[in-house]
Amino acid sequence: MHTNHYPQIQDFLNYLRFEKRYSRHTLLSYETDVAQFFSFLISQFDAPVVNKISAAMIRSWMAELKGDDISSKSINRKVSTLKSFFRFMIKQGVVQQTPLSTIVTPKVNKRLPAFVEEKDIHTLFNYVEFANDWKGRTSRLILLVFYNTGMRLSELIGLKENQVDVSYGQLKVLGKGNKERIIPLQTEIIKELQSYIMDKPVRLVGIDTVFINEKGKSLYPKYVYTLVKENLAKVTTLQKKSPHILRHSFATHLTNNGADLNAVKELLGHSSLAATQVYTHNSIERLKEAYKKAHPKA
Repeated sequence: MHTNHYPQIQDFLNYLRFEKRYSRHTLLSYETDVAQFFSFLISQFDAPVVNKISAAMIRSWMAELKGDDISSKSINRKVSTLKSFFRFMIKQGVVQQTPLSTIVTPKVNKRLPAFVEEKDIHTLFNYVEFANDWKGRTSRLILLVFYNTGMRLSELIGLKENQVDVSYGQLKVLGKGNKERIIPLQTEIIKELQSYIMDKPVRLVGIDTVFINEKGKSLYPKYVYTLVKENLAKVTTLQKKSPHILRHSFATHLTNNGADLNAVKELLGHSSLAATQVYTHNSIERLKEAYKKAHPKA
């Protein structure tokens, strides 16, 4: 890190960690972006002080990123990191205004989120056979919870036993930035979770996560990713078969069936409606298809 030249970097990261309560994964992204930008400033502009950083310097950095074939999406994320950094600098009184006000970010081609078709989800839970052991039981329940809650991978792995509220039939989920949200769940899945917790083959001291492996340990991301991929491969030819595809499927199926977009936003734990609106595009595409097939003049 370049804290010798720029001690403000560490102040910013401490702010994200202790005040914003960002996850380790998110912090690493911010740290990487900020480190890249200040490396560029040191090498190309002889380390200007923070309040002398100009829009022209930022544009030069963006041009270098583009020249290195960094995608528009990644460039936009890095610019977003800088916006957060300079907002913090204003808050700290280091700068009076952000040099990013005139920065135009590159356009990103919006890709519709891929999702598993409802018929394939039906096949997964009604016809796919899961092994009659702890791993098989864990796999099936994880897939059920992902699809019926839209939870993120980190949220599912970190789900604690006391977050399963049996009496109210809901989960209390700790999302990004330590924001808690409530997700209702069907009675039969809540009961399955309850009996899964009661039947744990091993109970290790200090481990109170809902999902554990056969040795009693909390699950790690690759373990969950692999089991989701292996089981989705039995019902879909989608290229991506990640836990996030099940989150997309949850949101898409809700919107396709007429769910209120604000409700979907709350269930997903999105901070803005803009992030949720992408799921309406799939509904529009379906309407277009139905129109083409059914309308005599189409």
